[in-house]
Amino acid sequence: MQQISQNLFLFRDTCNVYVIRDGSNAVIVEFGSGDVLEHLGAIGVSRVLAVLMTHHHRDVVQGLVRAVEAGIPIYVPHFERDLFANVDKHWQARSIDDNYDVRQDRFSLLNPVPIAGTLEDYTWQSVGDQRFEVIPTPGHTTGSITLISVVDGKRVAFSGDLIAEPGKVWSMAATQWSYNGLEGVAASILSLRNLAERPLEMLLPTHREPLCEPRRAMELLIDRMTQLLRLRHVPMHDEMLNHHQHPYRQITPHLLHHWLSVANTFVLLSERGTALMFDFGYDMFTGFPSGTDVSSRRPLAYSLPALKRDFNITAIDVVIPTHYHDDHVAGFNVLRRLEGAQVWAAESFADILVEPKRYDLPCLWYEPITVDRRLPLETPIAWEEYTLTLYALPGHTRYAVAIALEVDGKRVMITGDQYQDNETPDPNYVYANRFEADDFVRSAALYRRLNPALILTGHWLPKWTTPEYFDQLDAVSAATAQLHRDLLVDGVPNDDVYARILPYQTTVTPGSTLRLQIEITNPHDHPVEAYVRFIVPEGIAMLPDDLVSQGIRMSPQETVAVTTTMVIASDFRTYRARIAVDLILDGRRLGQQAEALISSG
Repeated sequence: MQQISQNLFLFRDTCNVYVIRDGSNAVIVEFGSGDVLEHLGAIGVSRVLAVLMTHHHRDVVQGLVRAVEAGIPIYVPHFERDLFANVDKHWQARSIDDNYDVRQDRFSLLNPVPIAGTLEDYTWQSVGDQRFEVIPTPGHTTGSITLISVVDGKRVAFSGDLIAEPGKVWSMAATQWSYNGLEGVAASILSLRNLAERPLEMLLPTHREPLCEPRRAMELLIDRMTQLLRLRHVPMHDEMLNHHQHPYRQITPHLLHHWLSVANTFVLLSERGTALMFDFGYDMFTGFPSGTDVSSRRPLAYSLPALKRDFNITAIDVVIPTHYHDDHVAGFNVLRRLEGAQVWAAESFADILVEPKRYDLPCLWYEPITVDRRLPLETPIAWEEYTLTLYALPGHTRYAVAIALEVDGKRVMITGDQYQDNETPDPNYVYANRFEADDFVRSAALYRRLNPALILTGHWLPKWTTPEYFDQLDAVSAATAQLHRDLLVDGVPNDDVYARILPYQTTVTPGSTLRLQIEITNPHDHPVEAYVRFIVPEGIAMLPDDLVSQGIRMSPQETVAVTTTMVIASDFRTYRARIAVDLILDGRRLGQQAEALISSG
């Protein structure tokens, strides 16, 4: 044990392990092999209240099973929780052959350990009398955190592997989150800048010596990493580094564009100094890591101080999504936690935000998002001095809206990802988003009817419209619809249109019962009769035993919901068991058209 101050100790192991003593109790930050437990008596510690981790890498976590055996609670970064508690499932799912995913998510525990809780970004964690502020500091890993606390009267930061020595890091390979990418380098610069602005007296890295001149050490590393980025000439990173202090641009006096996020965020300013946001996904975007597990996606809030400073904002009142995709909504829970912002969402897709695992759709955010107010369509909604109206906007996804309002004397329409709008508008459809052939014909008609002067899209520059623009929308939308009618046998572009099971993902308790809802759709313009048979795996039984339903008469375009009950065996221990629906529609055997996944809890 090396004593840093009266009650702060460093134990050198496979990494630096820090011990904060409080009488005979202690909190441990990082854990290494766990050998620290054998040396606590030397400093008068008989009880460890908790172990806190800054990231998931094996050199800092490999001995955690010893903490479990000793009954010590373990707290881990929120976005890396699965790399601790469910790492066996991560190992099973991880692509290895012909591997272009070089992110160091395999430098993880070999076997899972139970955790007591997670260290969520922008929150405080109390352990005994010690309080820790959780600061997101991605760079060394996507989910890395720094823990700031006052120990022996000094404000110290347990900074993980963000920095090792003045101007140096422990690993550059760890900062490469995708094949030949520099996403972690750019993220490190943002994280270092964020920490350097704080009144810290000491940095406690996971490797090398404590740093007693934190700001100088971090500024040297920022300078070197910036040089590396510019050597590679990455335009996105150049823009972020040059303009990170002013990430919001004025479109009109009361309408702003956040242009350093992966999907555009637009901000409406009130005369009272409050703000309403349209979409808020991945703030200050440095590039996506490979993979799509929860540890690969991290919403931040680096831009909010600049927004408030530059535009005299006192509060972010509300955030409204154009659609449910993660790049547009990932930061909603952060806004709620930091700003107390309410989430208002269209009633047509609010449930997808609230219960994402109920649905089988692309681009779902991993966690539920509370919706404070469900907004009806084509109904004026008041916020401060403005009136907003939401309109159905299927096309890019069935679950989207256009938001129309007047700002600074201009008719504005916020449209999400409906059209890729650079030189010409291109229909931006994804079949799995439940696209229908005439969706864009309907949206072109809506655009012409509302006649906005300004269109704000999800990923492209603000568009000032002309009469020719609406003509282009009509032409490309009509051509899209006609080609799909020409190409498709039944005119149905979605393979999953006939049936779906809700919820799609369920975790059950062995010995319990489960109710599932099956939606059957007749996409045709004539009545049909449907027959349904449920396919269940071993360990799950249907009630009643007769799995074949009576014929269901369906009107044209009708969707019918059928609810069924299943009994889960007491010895059911399975991850993602499959249930399917076998469908006969209008005398045609369509086969097993939908599935759902059942896991034991």
